[in-house]
Amino acid sequence: MNWLMVITGATIGAPLRYLTDRAVQARHDTVFPWGTFSVNIAACAGLGFLTAAATATTVPTQVQHLIGPGLCATLSTYSTFSFENLRLTETGAKYFAATNALVSVAAGLGTAYLTGAFARALLS
Repeated sequence: MNWLMVITGATIGAPLRYLTDRAVQARHDTVFPWGTFSVNIAACAGLGFLTAAATATTVPTQVQHLIGPGLCATLSTYSTFSFENLRLTETGAKYFAATNALVSVAAGLGTAYLTGAFARALLS
């Protein structure tokens, strides 16, 4: 049953990633990959909240598989993040590549921490 929950979450997360990425990037006239940045931060928020919720209270295993390795894992995209950084570097936008790498990691960790703290405060 757990694999079915992962597949169900993935069938939502992967198209949501693509559609969100395209919608966000279409609104910005810059080489900075705002779409990928946005979906990765959203996935960090979901995983941070889920992890803290699962430690603060009982979250059914099926829900954990649906949201964690299903939805959030397919919503985020390390391969696209890596490709876009490589592309930025190759096209001479090294400042954007470095900014993307540093800000993405810092914002992702910070978002996971803050949503985890929010979940603990909400559920305690």
